[in-house]
Amino acid sequence: MSTDGSDGVPLTRAQLRAQRAAEEAATAPDAPSASDAVAPAPSDAAQRPVVEPDVADAAAQPEPEPVDAGTAPQIPFPSGPVPSIPAIPDPVLEPAPAHENENEHRGATTPGNRRFLLALWSVLGILALVVAGLGVVSVTQGPRLSQVQVDPMQAIESTGSRVILTANQSLDPIDPEQVTVEPAVPFSVDANGRSIGVRFAVPLDDDTQYRVAVAGVTAIGGGPSSDLETTFTTPASQLFLLQRTADDDTIFATDIAGDATPVFTHPRIDDYRAASGVLVVAVEEQEGSRLIAMNRDGSDQRDLELPGDGYVSSVQISDRGGLVGYSYSDLELTETSGRASVLVTQPLSGSGEPRIVQIDDADASIAEWQFVPDSSSLLFIDFNGALSLEDPTSDAGVQSLGVAASILGTTRTTYTAIVERADASIVELNLTDGSEVPLTESDPDYGPPTAIETFPGGTLRYVVQRDESGMPTGQAVVKVDDDGAATVVAEVSGTDAIVQVCASPSGQYAAVVVAPDLPTNDYDDMLLPLPTTLHTQLLDLRGDEQLPTLSGFDISWCRSAPQW
Repeated sequence: MSTDGSDGVPLTRAQLRAQRAAEEAATAPDAPSASDAVAPAPSDAAQRPVVEPDVADAAAQPEPEPVDAGTAPQIPFPSGPVPSIPAIPDPVLEPAPAHENENEHRGATTPGNRRFLLALWSVLGILALVVAGLGVVSVTQGPRLSQVQVDPMQAIESTGSRVILTANQSLDPIDPEQVTVEPAVPFSVDANGRSIGVRFAVPLDDDTQYRVAVAGVTAIGGGPSSDLETTFTTPASQLFLLQRTADDDTIFATDIAGDATPVFTHPRIDDYRAASGVLVVAVEEQEGSRLIAMNRDGSDQRDLELPGDGYVSSVQISDRGGLVGYSYSDLELTETSGRASVLVTQPLSGSGEPRIVQIDDADASIAEWQFVPDSSSLLFIDFNGALSLEDPTSDAGVQSLGVAASILGTTRTTYTAIVERADASIVELNLTDGSEVPLTESDPDYGPPTAIETFPGGTLRYVVQRDESGMPTGQAVVKVDDDGAATVVAEVSGTDAIVQVCASPSGQYAAVVVAPDLPTNDYDDMLLPLPTTLHTQLLDLRGDEQLPTLSGFDISWCRSAPQW
């Protein structure tokens, strides 16, 4: 504190500053009076938010201790005018100046940053070149193949399998003339959008590489044309064969080479059929037949319901219709009661009940019958000789096709049947409209066949060989092309007999079942008695490959059991 007060009373620093300011104002020229005094404009120094040291020191001083009012000295105000104290303006916050080197630091490029930028621009440049290149290729190259779908196993087992070629863009309409299949097979084309479907009208050969090509394909938006092409190889055939012995009967899975594995064994197997993914087996027991469905490896065995207690024979499968059919007779038969040789169909899945075919609202007794290949239709002859056709999946009912003595065969691709009429003439019957033409004669002429197995492109005909006097000398299997050209592919003589003839789905192979030395070859006691020793001779119909002879009969290429 200061003691400059007029009465010797010490003054504070703030009071001293006020006093000095008043004295300077009084001595200054043109000084305003106390009543006219106004606050001076703040100087540059006042504009800056700076705290003066004296004020800070004053704030730091301790407050004086309280003094008794009677003894405490009075602090007089200084005489004369008291100037106004200039107000300290509110501080204006300005951004602090940046560090000297900050801009330099931000703009600087270190070696690491330089390498990163170079790498980034290189990647962007490469991507730009790739996109530009793809654009040029799409404009100059034409459509390309992006996907192929085909099931080679199905292709060798059934008609109507497809290979689907998918392009990378939608295509202009495809003409079948643009499509080539090698080796050549009949086909149809169904193209839509990006996909081209090539449907084979016949089963394909096994263990064969096929090439499918589509020439001159163009995109819908225009541009150059291109060729689409793919190849695939079909697998080797997987077959089934039935072998009967004195102990048990067994169904074997085998290949063309004869490498066999047992699939199903039962003391008495009457008949069986194989289809895609399923085996259906008719077995004989004391209370009658059982019909068992299972997977092709013998697993998941399950009984199919029968119309009653009775016997089953002539089992067949409509793979396309998902049906199993068979001839059924009740166990208890009399002249006035019981059902004999009625034709029954039911779903392979076992989901439906057995259905008996009826003619004029009565169960019909059937002498022989066949499923028409690649359909669910039934062709049958009753014991009166009436030939009829029925599709159990439609409401058309039974259609009459005249009188016939025998059904010699049905085709896989043309919905026709080869039948022997009552006058012994053999005709090809169109099952769609009922028209018929005589069966093409073979050249050379080997005589009328007693059984015919059809395949794409021809037939296998079983004939009895005779001498000039008409006496039988042997039996033969003759391959006859669609144009009538005939070749003998198998024959037996003496005491041997041909029991069954079957062709593979594509006509690549044939199976001929022979009963050797028939006079000494004992018959079994099954529902359909057969010689106990039967051999299946495999034949290559497309070349000269030597194939093995297997022990057993009823190879899965056959559509029905031996008609012995």
